[in-house]
Amino acid sequence: MKLLEPFSKYGLSLKNRVVMSAMTRNFADADHNPTDLMRAYYERRAANDVGLILTEGTIIHPNGDGYPNVPYIYTDEQVAEWKKITNAMHIHGAKIFCQLWHCGRISHPDYLGGKLPVSSSAVRPEGNAPHMQVPMVTPRALEHDEVPEIVDMFRDATKKALLAEFDGVEIHGGHGYIIDQFFDSRINQRADEYGGSVENRCRFGLEVTKAVLDVAGPERTALRISPSREMGGVLYEWPDMDTMLAYLIPQLDKLGLRILDISCARSDTLDIYHSTSGKIVRMARPLWPHIIMAGASLPPEEAEKEITDGFVDLVTYGRFILANPDFVKKITTGEPLIPYDPDMRKMLY
Repeated sequence: MKLLEPFSKYGLSLKNRVVMSAMTRNFADADHNPTDLMRAYYERRAANDVGLILTEGTIIHPNGDGYPNVPYIYTDEQVAEWKKITNAMHIHGAKIFCQLWHCGRISHPDYLGGKLPVSSSAVRPEGNAPHMQVPMVTPRALEHDEVPEIVDMFRDATKKALLAEFDGVEIHGGHGYIIDQFFDSRINQRADEYGGSVENRCRFGLEVTKAVLDVAGPERTALRISPSREMGGVLYEWPDMDTMLAYLIPQLDKLGLRILDISCARSDTLDIYHSTSGKIVRMARPLWPHIIMAGASLPPEEAEKEITDGFVDLVTYGRFILANPDFVKKITTGEPLIPYDPDMRKMLY
């Protein structure tokens, strides 16, 4: 089974093609430090032979927060606590990437010391703020000279992640967060070189990617995008998805990026996968000969088919690995998987 075979490309060597996807868990301490409980949670998956672990979204700067009790990679103390986790992963032969996260407008002043969230433009998200029963607020549009400051935050966070001995980083460019807020023409209403045309709306994401690549190199840099995703039963897609991908993917190639994570947020059924990230994988593959991660908990037989058909190289698993820390062992032996239950999100085990 190719899913369980070792994988090596562009300097990234893994014991298998199984990737634990990034999942927000909200178990950091009050100072946004990772905890011993988090270490045990990640180590349990590493000890059970997950090839690559993507951490939960990890905030790169306090002005990018948007959720309670999420970890940061910002202070020296946070770096030191993350290092305990990376060292534990390496004992078991697993690789671990830190997912770099800036929430942008998906936030609330209560998470930001009373300040407004920032975004590409002052367009209010629908619904309530994360983990709060209050409406989202209208964000503040970043000033022109503030955009490079956000790029620098990603660069600095990459340096800190490498100090914490992560094997690499993943830029969170999807799911409606800050980079996606520049990509999406419904949100990005800027009139400068960061808005308007496809080229301009891709500029910020490309600048972030270049900054991270300059620090980490291609074998240690991944980018997550979600041009088509299902969230809460609603399908979200970039309005000009075909044109965006036709421009963005070759530009990422030119920058030297070699690992692309195509995410649909969650995939409870095969239909959702094939109508979201599976569709994007098939659009991207002719333009992208490099590593593609995708899957969102595909059944192992479907994951194997995506690999053998040449669409994906690594398969991401979220809820399956949340419910089954010994996921790799179970699919090796054919043991039944424990179904995911939403109550599992209330604990780390």
